[in-house]
Amino acid sequence: MIDPTKALKAYTEAPFNEFSTPKSMSNTLEQLKKVTTVVADTGDFQTMAAFLPQDATTNPSLILKAVQKPQYLPLLEQIKSKYGSEPLDLQTDRLLVAFGTEILKIIPGRVSTEVDARLSFDTQGNIERAKRIVELYKAQGIDTEKRLLIKIASTWEGIQAAKVLEAEGIHCNLTLLFSPIQAHACAQASVQLISPFVGRIYDWFKKSAGSAWDEAANSGVNDPGVKSVRRIYAYFKQNGIRTEVMGASFRNAGQIKALAGCDLLTISPELLAELQADNSVLNVDLNTAWVETQPRETFPAGEAAFRYELNADAMGTEKLAEGIRAFVKDSITLDGLLKG
Repeated sequence: MIDPTKALKAYTEAPFNEFSTPKSMSNTLEQLKKVTTVVADTGDFQTMAAFLPQDATTNPSLILKAVQKPQYLPLLEQIKSKYGSEPLDLQTDRLLVAFGTEILKIIPGRVSTEVDARLSFDTQGNIERAKRIVELYKAQGIDTEKRLLIKIASTWEGIQAAKVLEAEGIHCNLTLLFSPIQAHACAQASVQLISPFVGRIYDWFKKSAGSAWDEAANSGVNDPGVKSVRRIYAYFKQNGIRTEVMGASFRNAGQIKALAGCDLLTISPELLAELQADNSVLNVDLNTAWVETQPRETFPAGEAAFRYELNADAMGTEKLAEGIRAFVKDSITLDGLLKG
């Protein structure tokens, strides 16, 4: 089995020509790029440049991880020096935008920048914070309508905030999405993109099964996280829903391969490197013919139905709450770095 960390190290340290030969065009990453928009899931924009993704996603945890590396310390210090007298939440947004602006110098597409997770249950707070992030990007000369996605947690309040923002031309990426009812509500709100999580769903089912977990039986298309994204993708395509589906939060390359053909997939540098080093043939299941073979579903609309259905989904409820808590924790740590 390929070690993702070693693969990343080998890729980034090798001479450019080693990875630009005709042979490299047959690797799994290049095959994937032909059927799916590949998105880099990192705040480390120096590593990102090695894989030439179309888009990039960030979150508080990824920015925190990046900002603690020596090469990114100048960005943090610049914000502290120039804007240290401003409210801490504004300094944080400036730091996120600073990373996003650097990322946009590397990629041709969009960057996703996340609203503070402490606003996950505050519709108006999400709206106001999103608009401020947009203005900060505009001040850097960024065409925000084409190159920015505002990430918001897929709570009821977050989805309603995204509905308002989308109506004003501010495109959104609804994250921490684990349940089909969240996806349905996002579609009803006409959001630009959703990020259903694969790895965290996999984690929940594996932990719940305990010693009874059979890894081989729950891999590939049978992986519970993969099955969730495929279900959402089929529902969206069957109903002509324009919202883009971007699989996220992967634990292994097998999960990525099983979602080849999905609109977008956001992938960590370690797994991008593993795909780059893999020359096996990529099978593409997600296509129009496959969609037509899938069961057709309907979902109830409205806030009461959303809350009831999500509450009935133990995995979705637990992982959403856990995800918000984790992002809040990392946001608080990031605050501390700015104050220090």
